[in-house]
Amino acid sequence: MALSLQLVETMAPDQSSLKSASKLMKESQWPLLARDNTSDLIWGECQGSGANPYRVIVDCADHGNKCTCPSRKFPCKHVLALIWLFAKGPGGFSAAETPDWVTDWIGRRRKSSTAVAMGSGKDKNLSAAALDEPEKPIDPKAAARAEAAANKRAAETKALIETGLLDLEQWIGDQLRLGVGALLKDLGPRCRTIGARLVDAKAAALAGRIDDMPTRVMSLPQAERGDAVLRELGKVVLLSRAWRADPCAPHVARAVGPSVNRDAVLNNPDVLRVVGVWDVLAERVSTGRDGLITQATWLLNLAAEPESPRFALLLDYFPVSVGKRGGSFTAGERFAAELAFYPGPQPLRALIASRSDPDTSLVSAPWPTGGGALAAARRWLDLEPWALRAPLLLPPGRLCKVGEMVYWREADGSTVLPVAQRPEDFTLGVDFAAAVGLWTGARLDLLAAEMRGWGRMTFDV
Repeated sequence: MALSLQLVETMAPDQSSLKSASKLMKESQWPLLARDNTSDLIWGECQGSGANPYRVIVDCADHGNKCTCPSRKFPCKHVLALIWLFAKGPGGFSAAETPDWVTDWIGRRRKSSTAVAMGSGKDKNLSAAALDEPEKPIDPKAAARAEAAANKRAAETKALIETGLLDLEQWIGDQLRLGVGALLKDLGPRCRTIGARLVDAKAAALAGRIDDMPTRVMSLPQAERGDAVLRELGKVVLLSRAWRADPCAPHVARAVGPSVNRDAVLNNPDVLRVVGVWDVLAERVSTGRDGLITQATWLLNLAAEPESPRFALLLDYFPVSVGKRGGSFTAGERFAAELAFYPGPQPLRALIASRSDPDTSLVSAPWPTGGGALAAARRWLDLEPWALRAPLLLPPGRLCKVGEMVYWREADGSTVLPVAQRPEDFTLGVDFAAAVGLWTGARLDLLAAEMRGWGRMTFDV
């Protein structure tokens, strides 16, 4: 397993890749570094900004490599960093059994008979990788042309979205005139039709929401579907009007238009950053009609005040073709990190900016508990009335069943909420020291609960 620093220089596609790789040389960014003593394989997991780390493999025999990141450079900075780390200190790589994802890659690839040389190595060196390159002088005319082109594209996108939203509101009016019953009978095809028009209008996020509406509505009991579809359409109208009132509001633009680049969030000095010990509440995985799997990881900051709990949502997307993908977190796990939040009046979606060793005093700390959970959710929905859900930190209570419905009831009986799940019978009547759920305005989708005498329980959809 002879890997050298010279090899890193040779394989790097350019100097900027070396610089990027040099920033990944902290072992704290690699939750996994491993090797197979019976073969020439090394592998690792590099924590990026999302919930799932990137998986990196290198075959030391012929320098073949693979990374799950979306980089178009080959090899990417993660591969270079893995080789760099091994060249500097192989002792940091623990001997381990080859995992399935490494074995699958080995089975799919064909080895080359000669070592792979990815680049010439010219004008690339490791010592320069950590140094800032001198800034090139800015051409005022070129900068002006680039800015004008960007402004033109932004104006064209804004005009397309505005037209798409007007079409959407007209479509909603047409559906209501035809009747809710007729809409429910043909909900899927109708939503797909208007969703396709919204995609053409550059309103990608809203198109995805409309396209997934039939799944949310039809999963409810038949008696509740009419109210649910009216509630969904009303929220869409509120979002449309909010965009037309202020299309530059970041939380509104994010809910309507194109996705925001993660680097733009991480490099923005004005976004909210919160350092703390985070409890992994639950993970939810869903598949959209667009062929993308959404992996949502819900977190709770253990140091937050009970009256104002700090939740965070990590979102990752990957195509169905990738197959089943394991999560990088386990429900109940606790880790220390700095999270960078997407801007908005009540930041929720976040990215992992950095990780560190957790504060031992909080690793075993209980969830913060307090009253007024429903009032907090209402305040949340007042700020973003188009939101599909609001996270709740519930005070002590228990589950009870009335007929076929299950309810969460606060210990003093002041609040009773219908529950979306059908929990196991053994959970009925058990005292919950605390619970966390998502309030949709009609149902409580339980994520997890601390049950007295039973410990932590995670609820499925």
